[in-house]
Amino acid sequence: MRFAFSTLGVPGMPLAEVLALAVETGYQGVELRAHPEEPVHPLIGARERAAVREQCAATGVEILAVAGYARVAAARDTAGEKELAQELDELVLLAADLGAPYVRVFPGGGDRPAAEADADAARRLAAVAPLAAERGVRVLLETHDSHRTGAAAARVLGPVGHRNVGALWDVLHSWLGGEEPVDTHAALAPHLGYVQVKDVASAEDTTPLPLGAGALPLADVLATLGAGPGEPRGPVPTPEGIYDQGAGGWLCWEYEKRWYPDAPDLPALLAPARAHLQQLLTAPAPDRHRTGA
Repeated sequence: MRFAFSTLGVPGMPLAEVLALAVETGYQGVELRAHPEEPVHPLIGARERAAVREQCAATGVEILAVAGYARVAAARDTAGEKELAQELDELVLLAADLGAPYVRVFPGGGDRPAAEADADAARRLAAVAPLAAERGVRVLLETHDSHRTGAAAARVLGPVGHRNVGALWDVLHSWLGGEEPVDTHAALAPHLGYVQVKDVASAEDTTPLPLGAGALPLADVLATLGAGPGEPRGPVPTPEGIYDQGAGGWLCWEYEKRWYPDAPDLPALLAPARAHLQQLLTAPAPDRHRTGA
């Protein structure tokens, strides 16, 4: 298992400093928040994109994903449909130019009827899938907002049925949705790209905490990822016979410092968090459910 952190935890930090921080704290990758507030986003040009790739190659730190803000289940008029399609295309092209394997998108269905939101999200993701396949990128629907559980995300991803469209498991939102980790994994396993970990005090207080200091069942989440292909509810093979998640997969810590500016700064927390995750991953299976999460 490899470790990454999101630049949501270090808002506005120059990329060179982000990469140096990853090297210093033992993280192999970073998830880049693709927003104009940040140094890397869809509006940067070819020269800047090439420079990003060079910086990553020089440090050995991989860009795990371009974390976009496209909302694929939202209600849109005709002009909005075109804007969303363009936004999705631009995120895929940015990820490809940076050498990132994944693009993150949100559902954003709000209070729309589930059947309508599901159908629109599936249609829009299916439309961007050929470009994603051409550029070697997977577009991942995050368990979030209107589709926070694995079961809800699977309602969209099943009908899409394309290798280059998958799922990003945000463990906070599936937990807030009342879904057990083993059930989330069972729903997402055929689609899973990677997992975002985090910790909070409670469902009422979602201020970010150091990993292991809050209420999220991280040990139970990681236990599902350790299941082998032949085990019940373990990873499901892709059509190519490989696994995105499981041995050699990615865990990304999304620490929401941008939304909680009074939370402790992320850099000093990174190395202890990596050690905590490694401890959970290497603990004997029975102990994982007893380790503080």
